[in-house]
Amino acid sequence: MKFLSILLLLLSTRIGVINAFGRVVGGSSTKLNNAASNSPSSHPSKVIVTGAAGRTGKLVFAILNADEQFQAVGLVRTESSGKKLMHEVKCGLDQVVVSDVTQLDIESEDGIPQGLNGAEAMVICTSAVPNISKSSVLKALLKVPMNVIMGEKPFNFRSLRFRYRPGLYPEKVDYEGQKKQIDLAKKLGIKQVVVVSSMGGTDPSNFLNSIGKGKDGSGNGDILLWKRKAEKYLVETGLRYSIIHPGGLLDTPAGTQQLILDVDDKLLKNEKRSISRGDVANLCVAALTVGHGRDVSFDCISREVEDGIGPVPPTAEKVFTDFLAEGKTTNYSL
Repeated sequence: MKFLSILLLLLSTRIGVINAFGRVVGGSSTKLNNAASNSPSSHPSKVIVTGAAGRTGKLVFAILNADEQFQAVGLVRTESSGKKLMHEVKCGLDQVVVSDVTQLDIESEDGIPQGLNGAEAMVICTSAVPNISKSSVLKALLKVPMNVIMGEKPFNFRSLRFRYRPGLYPEKVDYEGQKKQIDLAKKLGIKQVVVVSSMGGTDPSNFLNSIGKGKDGSGNGDILLWKRKAEKYLVETGLRYSIIHPGGLLDTPAGTQQLILDVDDKLLKNEKRSISRGDVANLCVAALTVGHGRDVSFDCISREVEDGIGPVPPTAEKVFTDFLAEGKTTNYSL
């Protein structure tokens, strides 16, 4: 089961697809409104976090919720996930909105969810998430003893099979749904969009693109290609943007490893290509602060702290600031 745990950590992506226009999920008064009255700033910056019920989106939302500079509003898929978010993050009634990004219709009179007006930024953390075939896991586990005897890798991850739920496959969620969120940002007059995407977008043969497909190549896969297509759409809108391509996401503490940033999937050459979700969330917040007014798209992983750096690695904000000074960004012609 250790192999299965590793698999789920590496292949779980950020998700938070949403349902039911403009419905606000119940709770109590908002902490941020109270905090804002005591803040030196006249008004905190309102930030919409989509996919706020997902593991990465929830971390982004929690950080913003605890910071008096921001007024966080989270979009979630269901009322139950909204209530869970309110309970875990201790946020208020008017900070959680239930809305399905795949069904957004910003041209209709009631197509824009309530509670989003006045937002200055949007952090997109939605993504399609596949369900693993239990029978394929069982078959792979049964082959472990023989693989060990034959000197092969004990667990063959590539033998596993996945499928997406109807209507929640990559083209629908990561392309059409993300385009609708970007269009919503434009409609609301939002100034900056931050997107949590994924590394691997330059490689059509990446294993993640095969998820959801049959052996003959049919089906609803190509998640990294659809994500990249949505990124290009954002780049061409004229909105300010920060696009983050994390490696494999881990549910480990943030701020314990050294962050490495680069572009164009160069980091895929590293043996270790993972990063803490918490570090990704901190990079999202850094994009809202030091990255404000800049357009940038980059990859990120983490590694053990190098000798000479000290016991505490540089913060996400410091790493991101240094990276911006280099002037690098993703080449979308690749």
